[in-house]
Amino acid sequence: MAALPLRRPQLRIRVAGTNGKGSTATMLAAALQSAGLRVGLYTSPHLLAFNERIRINGQPVADDLLLAQLATIMPLAEQAAASYFETATALALTQFSRAAVDVEILEAGVGARFDATTALPADLALITPIGLDHQAWLGDSLAAIAAEKAYVMQGCAAAISAPQPDDAMAQLQAFAEAVQLGTRFSVCDLEDWPDLAMAGAHQQINASLSWAAVRSLATDVPTIDLARARQAIADCQLLGRLQRLDYRGASIWLDAAHNRHAVEALLPSLPALADPFDAILVFTREDRSLLDVLPLLAPYAKRVISREDGSYDSAVAALHDCLQRQNAGRYLVLGSFMTVAALLRT
Repeated sequence: MAALPLRRPQLRIRVAGTNGKGSTATMLAAALQSAGLRVGLYTSPHLLAFNERIRINGQPVADDLLLAQLATIMPLAEQAAASYFETATALALTQFSRAAVDVEILEAGVGARFDATTALPADLALITPIGLDHQAWLGDSLAAIAAEKAYVMQGCAAAISAPQPDDAMAQLQAFAEAVQLGTRFSVCDLEDWPDLAMAGAHQQINASLSWAAVRSLATDVPTIDLARARQAIADCQLLGRLQRLDYRGASIWLDAAHNRHAVEALLPSLPALADPFDAILVFTREDRSLLDVLPLLAPYAKRVISREDGSYDSAVAALHDCLQRQNAGRYLVLGSFMTVAALLRT
């Protein structure tokens, strides 16, 4: 990155946590755009196209612009033995610099301590709910994982966290003290969002965290209209987050939940969608397993189908069979971004 022509925007905001990062970042981007700010948003992974990762004022950057920039970046990336994600992060930052955005919002990939998004200083860090995921890289306890994610605060002027389990919060507070954030580390209040467009009780947490960020920034950004910003958060929608599709009489919900923490967050919202679902389909990546969540989902469906059953090799095949049996049913499909993407393409 030192060899790239990067400019410092008016605001740079980092987002880390286990689940809710993409939703929180997207909500915050919408709120700041409502203030007339030019916002660069970097998220991962993508669903249908790589360009989704790099957006300016909500629009994915075009292929030709990305390809032109890659001609400059790739020799540097190869020299540095940079990873896929590190190269993508450099690509996003160069696009934001080229477009002279006012705000950069950078979602961490894994953890924060060694994540590419923490390579540059930032003004504000946001920490979404922390749970168990990526244990092979981050540790096998909430405290260990929180200690890794706490590094999102390094080099920041302030940080705001969603409410966390005690073990995780203790690690965040200890890190905030170590980097002398003091009172500039805070925990957001959970507010009621009755008109939130994104389904799921867990989205109330993400909305509250993004709203806390907006209010903290409003004192220094005079163009922020709090009423307009709040409405922008409420209106925000994102593919693959309890996304409903109506198909030939069937109601199908898609969610990218890919770990126990995310599935547990979904459970309170399921009875309002279907009571019960005709089937819940759980298809995660082949290098993962969600066997431990199947008993949690069983009370909410007549049938739970997973890759481990051995009956189907993909969610597409399983859903197709379900629709053949009952074309007017209600179905929930979850397990990974790849699972959601495969169904959206079908």
